[in-house]
Amino acid sequence: MTVHFIGAGPGAPDLLTLRGRDIIAACPVCLYAGSLVPQEILGHCSPGTRVINTAPLDLEAIITEIRKAHDAGQDVARLHSGDLSVWSAMGEQLRRLREEDIPFSVTPGVPSFAAAAAALGTELTLPGLAQSVVLTRTQGRASPMPAGETLTNFAATGATLAVHLSIHNLDGVVNELTPAYGPDCPVAVVYRASWPDQQIIRATLGTIKAMMNDAIDRTALILVGPALSQEGFDESCLYSTHYDRRYRPQSATEGSTNE
Repeated sequence: MTVHFIGAGPGAPDLLTLRGRDIIAACPVCLYAGSLVPQEILGHCSPGTRVINTAPLDLEAIITEIRKAHDAGQDVARLHSGDLSVWSAMGEQLRRLREEDIPFSVTPGVPSFAAAAAALGTELTLPGLAQSVVLTRTQGRASPMPAGETLTNFAATGATLAVHLSIHNLDGVVNELTPAYGPDCPVAVVYRASWPDQQIIRATLGTIKAMMNDAIDRTALILVGPALSQEGFDESCLYSTHYDRRYRPQSATEGSTNE
């Protein structure tokens, strides 16, 4: 028996890995985060699968369901939205499973920031503008932020910021980022990236508050940084004619086998 943690992706049911799809189909028990995982993904479950929505359950109730499956020798597909490596609450579940010696596996999923960038048609790391992406959030009721992990500190790097779980605190985000980036820095808010009702709002730090739709109060990602302008960046050396690289050496002599 194994508990298979699966990143179900940002929303679109076809943004699920083949591995994740196949595991879901093979498991007789499926626990899913019903507030964020679309019903279409449950269509991969086999007939007769015991499907449990964990949205109304606390941690102990979730572990109790896993214990039941473990005692019955049944594999579990445990679905979380996006990718499991960030803000999934997987860590606390894995800690319990390790304590109880219950086997588990982890299958990654498409993260929301990647789906948002795809919706924008944007590369988040452009030469001369930004070569780092910071995935962060602002403080909420569920989890406090460590003292050093502030938007002000991250903004000082000039990196592209993907600010999660913070649309309710847009005023605070703008106030913290404007001193470092300036009011003309581009911003994009992507609501429910990859879902049928996806919305995109493009603005600047100086204009985003006036342009926001008040109905967008959750499930939205805020992207900030010069790279969002898609202008004024350098071309990568990667595909340059003059760049000496392993598979396209410029300095190799004729007949050389260097790679």
